[in-house]
Amino acid sequence: MAHRLTVLGAGSWGTALAVHMGRVGHEVRLWGRDAPLVASMIKHRQNSAYLPDFVLPESVIPTASLEEALVGSTCVVAAVPSHGTRTVIQQASVFLPRDVPIVSTTKGLEPGRMRRMSQVIEEEMGGANPVAVLSGPSFAAEVARELPTAVLVASRESSLLKLVQEEFRSKYFRLYASNDVIGVELGGALKNVIAIAAGVVESLGLGNNALAGLITRGLAEMTRLACAEGGRRETLAGLSGLGDLVLTCTGGLSRNRRVGLELGKGRPLEAVLGEMKMVAEGVRTTGAALALGAEHGIELPIALQMAEVLAGRVAPLEAVEALMLRRQRVEADTNEPV
Repeated sequence: MAHRLTVLGAGSWGTALAVHMGRVGHEVRLWGRDAPLVASMIKHRQNSAYLPDFVLPESVIPTASLEEALVGSTCVVAAVPSHGTRTVIQQASVFLPRDVPIVSTTKGLEPGRMRRMSQVIEEEMGGANPVAVLSGPSFAAEVARELPTAVLVASRESSLLKLVQEEFRSKYFRLYASNDVIGVELGGALKNVIAIAAGVVESLGLGNNALAGLITRGLAEMTRLACAEGGRRETLAGLSGLGDLVLTCTGGLSRNRRVGLELGKGRPLEAVLGEMKMVAEGVRTTGAALALGAEHGIELPIALQMAEVLAGRVAPLEAVEALMLRRQRVEADTNEPV
């Protein structure tokens, strides 16, 4: 069944999803706040700034008008960076009727308030719209190239899970379902912090042993915080946790890994971010993760060292050495003595 979908956010991921949804037969309105970029997409039928070389299907209509994007929509996909999600959803709420489902695809935490994106959406919509979250190992360019991709959709509404699975799937895009919204969102957000550290380790030439150790202990760190917030341990071992973590820590298209690579060369954060068009969510998520950890009394040693590196207070190699010299302990999170 064809739907009229709205994608909010014309970055790489929003554009890739719009292209994908157009290919599978839906009418798509792709909203972007950058009017000149939208005009270029309308004229040239591609997003030259964020996803070049991919033609927009005829069924994808770019627009800079929220009203035009949302009127008549039967499903909304939110692909706005975490720091802008609340404002965009607040503005969108004027045009969006009750009960229209919203699917969040943003992997981050709201700066300052430490809110997950589904919480932001529910707050701004007054709980009137069912919400799902889409996460997992998925580079935008590979989805646009129709390369096999498996992701996870999570919601407390079983009917919405079924809708998203049925309407988003294709021969190259497979969706698994979960009702663990907390675990899925925190896995998607926290893996970006670990990916920055992975880039640092690789940049410093510390070897595959170090990278494997970092990814494994990073997963333990993610799991501790997600479970403290109410997520399930098994969710973090799945696509939206381990799967996304491995991809983001090792893949050449990872923005957060790229930040770590450049920091490992001794470059200041401002210079690195100044060269990037797209948002590296891990930069903002690091502080939010530490704040959440403090609320629960949970140590997040990797996030703590990355915060120091991002702030320029500690050199990358010193941060890695600090992690290696921490008190040794048992591997599992138990009450057993060391």
